[in-house]
Amino acid sequence: MEQLQFIQITPEQLEQSILAGIEEKLNALTENFQPKQPTEWLTRNEVKELLKIDLSTLHNWTKKGKLKAYGIGNRVYYKRYEIEASLIELSK
Repeated sequence: MEQLQFIQITPEQLEQSILAGIEEKLNALTENFQPKQPTEWLTRNEVKELLKIDLSTLHNWTKKGKLKAYGIGNRVYYKRYEIEASLIELSK
């Protein structure tokens, strides 16, 4: 085990130095921290109403790969953030 010697530093100065470093790291962490949002699942009808489209349009977009569908049993769901991410900006 390595030994460290601190010359001309008081225990209080050492403690303040360590605490300042920890505080700096915590501030950086809190600035960049993004809590994970739970996935919001939408049914076909909810997506239809959200985008104001017909179910046949939703079906065609899913078949073409514009939207990604997920299913369990005979139910079909879409992830809200993927729906929002699939929208593209139109150039002016």
